[in-house]
Amino acid sequence: MKTIINKGFVLFSATLFLYACGTTRTAAEKEKLAAEIARAVEVPDFTFKATYAYPTGYRSIYLSPFYEVKVNPDTVKAYLPYYGRAYSAPMDPREGGYRFTSTDFEYMAGPGKRKGNWEVEIKINDLDRPVTFRFDVWENGTGRLDVTDVNRQAISFQGDIETNKADEPE
Repeated sequence: MKTIINKGFVLFSATLFLYACGTTRTAAEKEKLAAEIARAVEVPDFTFKATYAYPTGYRSIYLSPFYEVKVNPDTVKAYLPYYGRAYSAPMDPREGGYRFTSTDFEYMAGPGKRKGNWEVEIKINDLDRPVTFRFDVWENGTGRLDVTDVNRQAISFQGDIETNKADEPE
């Protein structure tokens, strides 16, 4: 009985070790991802895929994989939910979250407070109210989005940054 338990433990440990080795990125892959993220932030040409929402004063909410913000040099497309207190209700009930396409915006990007981090600020000018998106982007492809809106409480989102490689030549 003791040998079966020992063999099971050894097999479990070996499986766990091999699984852990297969999921880590090499240094070259990390550098390549960091360079892609840096280029995408500078251009701007990236997509923020939201996975969690953090409303002010409420618990965190896991999101379905369909919520995102696409940032291109000429447009910003946002499709995000909103949870929290609104100070003025929209006239159209379908306008509950952040669902818009903007062509009039101010884009500012720069290095963050820590190494391997960028801060991006987007001020949307063509909505009926001032809305600001502040991204905190990390070189490992993760990001945080803080949304400031004069008609609503602030909300934050956690997610992943994907570079838009569809229009890049191979």
